[in-house]
Amino acid sequence: MSDLSPATKSAKADEVLGVVVGTKPRPEPLDPPMVPFALAGTAAFAVALLLTWLAGAPDHWVEISLAGLLWGIPGTLTMVVHDRNRKRRRTLTHPEFRVTD
Repeated sequence: MSDLSPATKSAKADEVLGVVVGTKPRPEPLDPPMVPFALAGTAAFAVALLLTWLAGAPDHWVEISLAGLLWGIPGTLTMVVHDRNRKRRRTLTHPEFRVTD
Protein backbone atom coordinates (compact mmCIF):
# COMPACT_ATOMS: atom_id res chain seq x y z
CA MET A 1 0.00 0.00 0.00
CA SER A 2 2.89 2.34 0.60
CA ASP A 3 3.71 1.97 -3.09
CA LEU A 4 0.50 3.82 -3.91
CA SER A 5 1.13 6.66 -1.49
CA PRO A 6 1.27 10.09 -3.15
CA ALA A 7 4.44 10.77 -1.16
CA THR A 8 6.37 8.12 -3.07
CA LYS A 9 6.73 9.01 -6.73
CA SER A 10 7.49 5.96 -8.78
CA ALA A 11 6.55 5.06 -12.33
CA LYS A 12 4.81 1.92 -11.13
CA ALA A 13 2.59 3.84 -8.69
CA ASP A 14 1.62 6.36 -11.39
CA GLU A 15 0.82 3.52 -13.78
CA VAL A 16 -1.35 1.70 -11.23
CA LEU A 17 -3.19 4.85 -10.20
CA GLY A 18 -3.74 5.79 -13.83
CA VAL A 19 -5.40 2.46 -14.50
CA VAL A 20 -7.54 2.60 -11.37
CA VAL A 21 -8.70 6.19 -11.80
CA GLY A 22 -9.12 6.10 -15.57
CA THR A 23 -11.19 2.94 -15.89
CA LYS A 24 -14.51 4.20 -14.59
CA PRO A 25 -16.36 7.17 -16.07
CA ARG A 26 -17.67 9.67 -13.63
CA PRO A 27 -21.43 9.24 -13.02
CA GLU A 28 -23.71 12.07 -14.00
CA PRO A 29 -25.15 14.04 -11.06
CA LEU A 30 -28.86 13.69 -10.44
CA ASP A 31 -30.93 16.73 -11.34
CA PRO A 32 -34.55 15.89 -10.51
CA PRO A 33 -37.26 18.56 -10.31
CA MET A 34 -37.15 19.89 -6.75
CA VAL A 35 -40.48 21.74 -6.51
CA PRO A 36 -42.49 18.60 -5.65
CA PHE A 37 -40.13 17.84 -2.74
CA ALA A 38 -40.36 21.41 -1.44
CA LEU A 39 -44.15 21.43 -1.73
CA ALA A 40 -44.42 18.08 0.04
CA GLY A 41 -42.27 19.30 2.93
CA THR A 42 -44.19 22.53 3.25
CA ALA A 43 -47.50 20.66 3.13
CA ALA A 44 -46.27 18.23 5.79
CA PHE A 45 -45.46 21.12 8.11
CA ALA A 46 -48.86 22.70 7.38
CA VAL A 47 -50.60 19.44 8.33
CA ALA A 48 -48.41 19.12 11.43
CA LEU A 49 -49.27 22.69 12.42
CA LEU A 50 -52.97 22.06 12.02
CA LEU A 51 -52.87 18.79 13.97
CA THR A 52 -50.73 20.11 16.81
CA TRP A 53 -52.88 23.24 17.12
CA LEU A 54 -56.18 21.33 17.11
CA ALA A 55 -54.91 18.61 19.45
CA GLY A 56 -53.74 21.11 22.04
CA ALA A 57 -50.12 19.98 21.84
CA PRO A 58 -47.42 21.82 23.78
CA ASP A 59 -46.75 25.33 22.52
CA HIS A 60 -43.21 24.57 21.35
CA TRP A 61 -44.54 21.82 19.04
CA VAL A 62 -46.90 24.30 17.44
CA GLU A 63 -44.10 26.84 17.14
CA ILE A 64 -41.80 24.29 15.49
CA SER A 65 -44.53 23.37 13.00
CA LEU A 66 -45.16 27.04 12.27
CA ALA A 67 -41.46 27.68 11.77
CA GLY A 68 -41.24 24.75 9.36
CA LEU A 69 -44.18 26.07 7.39
CA LEU A 70 -42.77 29.60 7.27
CA TRP A 71 -39.31 28.38 6.21
CA GLY A 72 -40.93 26.15 3.61
CA ILE A 73 -42.41 29.09 1.72
CA PRO A 74 -39.10 30.74 0.72
CA GLY A 75 -37.62 27.26 0.23
CA THR A 76 -40.36 26.42 -2.26
CA LEU A 77 -39.85 29.71 -4.08
CA THR A 78 -36.12 29.03 -4.26
CA MET A 79 -36.78 25.60 -5.76
CA VAL A 80 -39.12 27.15 -8.35
CA VAL A 81 -36.26 29.36 -9.52
CA HIS A 82 -33.85 26.41 -9.35
CA ASP A 83 -36.11 24.29 -11.55
CA ARG A 84 -36.69 27.15 -13.96
CA ASN A 85 -32.93 27.28 -14.58
CA ARG A 86 -32.66 23.47 -14.78
CA LYS A 87 -33.29 23.38 -18.53
CA ARG A 88 -30.63 26.04 -19.17
CA ARG A 89 -28.07 24.24 -16.99
CA ARG A 90 -28.61 20.92 -18.72
CA THR A 91 -28.42 22.37 -22.24
CA LEU A 92 -25.09 23.99 -21.37
CA THR A 93 -23.55 20.73 -20.18
CA HIS A 94 -25.41 18.25 -22.44
CA PRO A 95 -26.73 19.79 -25.69
CA GLU A 96 -28.49 16.53 -26.63
CA PHE A 97 -30.52 16.56 -23.40
CA ARG A 98 -34.20 17.49 -23.64
CA VAL A 99 -36.30 18.44 -20.62
CA THR A 100 -39.87 17.20 -20.93
CA ASP A 101 -41.34 19.20 -18.01
